[in-house]
Amino acid sequence: MIERNHLFASNKLDYVRGKRPDVPCILCAVRDRNPEVANLEVYRDQDFLISLNLYPYNPGHLMIVPLRHVEWPDELTDQEALHLHHLQKKCLKIIRQIYPAGGFNLGYNLGEIGGGSIAHLHMHIVPRYRNEHGFMATLAHTHIVVEDPHLMQEKFQKAFENTP
Repeated sequence: MIERNHLFASNKLDYVRGKRPDVPCILCAVRDRNPEVANLEVYRDQDFLISLNLYPYNPGHLMIVPLRHVEWPDELTDQEALHLHHLQKKCLKIIRQIYPAGGFNLGYNLGEIGGGSIAHLHMHIVPRYRNEHGFMATLAHTHIVVEDPHLMQEKFQKAFENTP
């Protein structure tokens, strides 16, 4: 018998049930700073924005989002792909400055079958911590992110301003 603990998070449940802002693309709305959409952006340049995840797996869970609406990594130009990799390195450096992450999960959930819920490319950078049991254990047991997302946003904005 598998025992599972459940944490009721009403805002995530509403999202899963489809109660979302009425916008064609949630990440384009974040890009456009639509006031109807929660925005936890911490960095922006000419090609990408970096945001905290509104429903993080762990403290410091970032997403790198191209400003241009694309759905698949192979739609990025070679220059955008290189720039994305540079931003990935910067995110890892900054997360390690702020949190005691011992590891990371990096990647995409592409297409509905691949677990994607947003048809706008975004790379997840999920810090992992020593007291965790691993990816499957995190999904199977109650996991609470205890830091206020707006406080995390302030920390990351300052770190991005001060990190070359």
